[in-house]
Formats: sequence, C-alpha cells, structure tokens
Amino acid sequence: MATKVTPISGFQEWLPADRIAELIVLDTIREVFELHGFASINTRAMETVERLAGQGEDADKEIYGVRRLAAGDDEAGDTSLGLHFDLTVPFARYVLENSGKLTFPFRRYQMQPAWRGERPQRGRYREFIQADIDIVDIGSLPDHYEAELLLVVADVFSRLPVGDYTIHVNDRKICEGFYRGLGIDDVTGTLRIVDKLDKIGADGVRQLLREAGCTEQQAAQCLALAEISTHDTGFVDRVRALGVEHELLDEGLAKLAAIIEVAGEHAPGVVVADLRSARGLDYYTGTVYETLLERDRGYGSICSGGRYDALATDGKRTFPGVGISIGVSRLLGKLITEEGLTASRETPAAVLVAVNDEASRNVSMRVAAALRARGIPTLVSPKAAKFGKQIQFADRRGIPFVWFPGTDPGASGDGAADRVGDQVKDLRSGDQVAADAASWSPPVADLRPSLVRPEQA
Repeated sequence: MATKVTPISGFQEWLPADRIAELIVLDTIREVFELHGFASINTRAMETVERLAGQGEDADKEIYGVRRLAAGDDEAGDTSLGLHFDLTVPFARYVLENSGKLTFPFRRYQMQPAWRGERPQRGRYREFIQADIDIVDIGSLPDHYEAELLLVVADVFSRLPVGDYTIHVNDRKICEGFYRGLGIDDVTGTLRIVDKLDKIGADGVRQLLREAGCTEQQAAQCLALAEISTHDTGFVDRVRALGVEHELLDEGLAKLAAIIEVAGEHAPGVVVADLRSARGLDYYTGTVYETLLERDRGYGSICSGGRYDALATDGKRTFPGVGISIGVSRLLGKLITEEGLTASRETPAAVLVAVNDEASRNVSMRVAAALRARGIPTLVSPKAAKFGKQIQFADRRGIPFVWFPGTDPGASGDGAADRVGDQVKDLRSGDQVAADAASWSPPVADLRPSLVRPEQA
C-alpha cells in the first residue's frame, strides 16, 4: 500500500548540489574558527527544561519537550527534558561539568543543530544549524575578547559570498545605565520593548513603554537613545547630549568605544555602534551583537551573540564568557533558497573513469584507485556504455573530466602505471590529452566543487 509523503515545514533538506554548498560554507567557518585558535566540542541535544527555561521572553514556549512514546503511566506526563534552542545554554552546562578538565581561558567552537518550537517563517526554522564561538574564563574575562570575536566573524564572511553586511554592536550597560538614569526600574522589560523597534516601529514602542509605566519624556528619551548609530566613536557625544547620567552608562560607553576603535582598524566599515540592539535572551549582560545583510536588512540577524557573566556558575565560582553565533541555516535560507547559490557540481567527483567493456572494468578501477590515492575524488562509470553516454553521465553531474583507459595492457598487464594510451578529456573545453594516473592532476580549482551563483552555474 502506497504511503503518502506529507511535508513538514520548518526543516531544510537540500538537493545534492545545495548540500555540497552547505558543506563548503560549514568547512569554511570551521577552518576560520580553527585559524583563530578555537577548539571543537559537541554537546548533547537534550537539556533539562529547568536549565533551558527562563532565558528570554519566549524561551519557555519555544522549547520542544522530549519523552518516550512507550513511556509508562508513571512517565506519561514527564516533561523534564527538552531539545536545546541554542548552543550557549548547553555550553554553559558543559563548562560547569568539565571545569576541572578544561584549560582557561577556554576557546570553543561548536557547529550543531538546535530546535525551536516556533511558527516556521522566512529565515526561521524548527531545526537549524548554528556555528558558535565562545571564550570563557574563571572569575573575570578581559574586555578585549569582545572585540576579537567581531574580527573572527569578519574573517569568516570575507571568505563567503555573503555580500555587504554590517555587525551592529551595543552594550547592555549603556541601556541599563541610561534607563536607570531616567528613573526606570524595570530595565529588562524596557529592553524587551525597545528590542521590538524594528518590528512594530517607534509609535508601537512608545505605546508599550507608556503602558509599562514610563512617562512621555522617558519614552521619548528611550527612543532617542535607540536611534543613535555610528561607524565610529561619535555615538558617545550623541548619548552625552541627551543629558542622562549614570555610572553604568559611563562604563558601557567606554567599553563600546574601545570595541569600535579596534574594529575600525582591523575590519573597517563592517562594525556599527547601534544603540537599539539589545538581543532577546536574558543571559546577556554586556556587549551584544547582531549582523545584518545590507541588501535585505528586513531579513533579520544572520549572526548574533554577546557577553554573559552569570550564565555558568556553580555557586562558588562564576565562568563569565562572550560568544557569537552564525545562523548557518538562516544565512543559507537567504543565499541558497532565495538567491540560488549552489555548488559547481552535484558530486564531489572531479573525474569519471570510463569503462571500455565489462571485461576490463578492473582496469578502470585501478585507475580510479591510483587517482584517489593521490587525493583526487574519482568515480568509475556505472556502465560500459558507448563513450558518448558515459560522457553524458559525467556532464549531467558536473564532473569536469572523463578518463579513458588505454587498450594496451603494457609490459606487466596490470597496474595503471604500467599501462599506456590513457587519455583524459576536459568536458568544458573539449581538450583531450594523454595522461598517467600516477602523475596527472586536475587544476586545483577543479579538485573540489566550489560555490557558484545562478549567473555562473
């Protein structure tokens, strides 16, 4: 009996060429993370709901609970475990459990799926891959790491076809100090409201602030702060001009100014001081980051994170950290799904070895083995069809080269190196030359698939 396939929204399943494109992006991110000295870890998919809950306005209702279908009556209502909705919360738990075995400051990267039980929409998925870097220490964490993470992200994006982007940086101490200087006590609630500015606009935010108990003057000042954005340290004078004073505000302004100065030297034009950025998760305590594509700012952040001072603590020691996360699935939803980015071929193979006839398939297999031994991805033709059909097989998959084994077995009768008469054909140019499997190599650009845009495909 045939079973109807029912699609489930909120998941990315790529065709082969697009999956290769995803892997190229992941490999690029991993390479850059390791170049900057981050070590890889992997954490379990499940955490206790108690640990996951309470990390933000919507965190509780976004958690996927986990239970066994075959659970007994005594377990039927168990909702103690949930799938993690980001990689920072499980990383904090990992640090606590392994603190005696880790060397601090600890620099880690993590590339794993996460899950959120929210309504799937453009750029937002139920299951998604994140690529995170974090630096944690014991007791205190130097501020210079907060600028360093920006430079890592800039290095990643310089190697990927993301187009123009900006990393928007703020410090929650600026917002908290400013709000307290205005006489506002509910800092967290105010942050959450102002964080909705891009979604509901200034009038909507003003109304919510008034409903939360702010005066008209306080609401106006909150909006005035949120409108400040500069590529240099000019934001400091603009905040001072608003006439609000608080020691926490002074601290936040100094920290953010230092970050902007470092970014201006090492990644000019990329980083923006944006005082409306707040991030929705409650564990951030200082610097926060959000990254926007300039051609489509409404798409939302593709890379975000921030400083957290109390997320990891065992009651005696605190492990402050700073982290930033590239939303890989979100980024690829834009680049692949919407803009058509893909790989130059749908298979890793750079060479198809033709088969003259089934009786001589072993000859083709020896050629393939010799090429693979030298790191050249190679596929043997599945059928000893006419050469035209074998060429067509390679061309449809984007394989650039077809190898034609010679018919003279040579002196010994086995081993590709002993044979003569082999030819290799470049399907793009049509050029065909004599080749030896012990020494021939494709151009470096053809050895692995590459990322291509629709106009290049």
